[in-house]
Amino acid sequence: MYLGLDLGTSSLKALLIDDNQRILGSASAPLTVERPHHGWSEQDPYSWIHATRAALSELGKAHAAELARVRGIGLSGHMHGATTIDRDGKVIRPCILWNDTRSYHEAAELDADPIFRRLTGNIVFPGFTAPKLKWMAANEPEAFARVAKVLLPKDYLRLWLSGEAISEMSDSAGTSWLDTGKRAWDDSLLAATGLDRSHMPALVEGTERAGALRADVAADLGLPAGIPIAGGAGDNAASACGMGTVGDNHAFASLGTSGVLFAANNRYLPNPGSAVHAFCHALPGTWHQMGVILSATDSLNWLAGVTSMKPSALTSELGDTLLAPGSVMFLPYLSGERTPHNDAAIRGSFTGLEHASDRTSLTRSVLEGVCFAFRDSLAALAQAGTSLARVTAIGGGSKSDYWLEALSTVLDLPVDIPEGGDFGAAFGAARLGLIAAENADPLSVCTQPATERTIHPNRDLSAAFDEAYQTYRALYPAIKGAMS
Repeated sequence: MYLGLDLGTSSLKALLIDDNQRILGSASAPLTVERPHHGWSEQDPYSWIHATRAALSELGKAHAAELARVRGIGLSGHMHGATTIDRDGKVIRPCILWNDTRSYHEAAELDADPIFRRLTGNIVFPGFTAPKLKWMAANEPEAFARVAKVLLPKDYLRLWLSGEAISEMSDSAGTSWLDTGKRAWDDSLLAATGLDRSHMPALVEGTERAGALRADVAADLGLPAGIPIAGGAGDNAASACGMGTVGDNHAFASLGTSGVLFAANNRYLPNPGSAVHAFCHALPGTWHQMGVILSATDSLNWLAGVTSMKPSALTSELGDTLLAPGSVMFLPYLSGERTPHNDAAIRGSFTGLEHASDRTSLTRSVLEGVCFAFRDSLAALAQAGTSLARVTAIGGGSKSDYWLEALSTVLDLPVDIPEGGDFGAAFGAARLGLIAAENADPLSVCTQPATERTIHPNRDLSAAFDEAYQTYRALYPAIKGAMS
């Protein structure tokens, strides 16, 4: 048996598989996000421990015997979060999350130094970890002075589970402290934020052993003591392991809270000017590129909230037949945007509203706007040297065939829907736990799921969507000018 723990922004998920990678069970526990000020997004790291206990307690109700036979654990988690620990191992302040934008000034200052893009292969985004520590140094100097270790969220869970401060390449590539090509911390990048290597966890590959389960925690969770914990992965790289997106130019489109267009690469292909993320993959000797949209299904959830509807009810109102874009256009920049704009201050908008605009008009425009944002990411990937032949759809938004047909038409790519199953980050983490425990071949474990069906571009509407995309592209500079 092998256990995957995925620390998400809204919940902690525990998933149990056997040696045939058959999912035996899963459970989750909710988490909350605090937003004490405009642009802030924080979480209490101790809540991650409580959620892990709760999820495993729930899983143990039906699978106590299987949990007692677990041979390896894999970890996944939301990236970029700054979890600061003092010399006694205590949390100094709430973790500053990936979607927190308070450090946009500090991010710009770091990004202005050419060494950051040259060594990390990425723009220094406000959501990344390094500018958050620079913000702490300027605004919370007493707290900053206490920092002994900076851990990413899943690696704080590892510290609790094993007592060891260890991270791995895929998650660490999103800190702005990693030389992504060399897969190592860089002293000059750390020094720019007042830190050095002593503040960093040790580094391993995601498939390697990275600590062992402490006896007291094992007894608490109903697991065997001493079992290995894999390095694991950041959430998107873990999802890629779950989907088998590990071969060169294999790709998936994740319609989750945020939107991700993820392509695996067998070589390092940075192009920071395109705002594409170039990160290490969880498997040794591999990298990946990502275009990232900050509000994908979050955009639909927002509309559902203001219309007092469920998201699924909104998409159901659209019917089964894809329609050409109407007059209403939506920019999905509810909390800024990463690819391709790197703009923490931009905000979303509706344009083209008229008397005839109704709820379905708004829903269609939200789905289309997210699809157009994915096309921006596709263009950015192409600029960075990666061309895609097809993508696999995952995430909550992939349950809507209307949305997937729109996405396929906008991207002009076939969209594959995998056979029923859970191929997300928790499953990928469990796979990494299996690899680390058994010293298994990563490529033989991280296989792709069978395709249930494929949605193809609607050629009758391609021209209409292309025209609408050009309008969409013209709106960002117009809105940006109005907001500046």
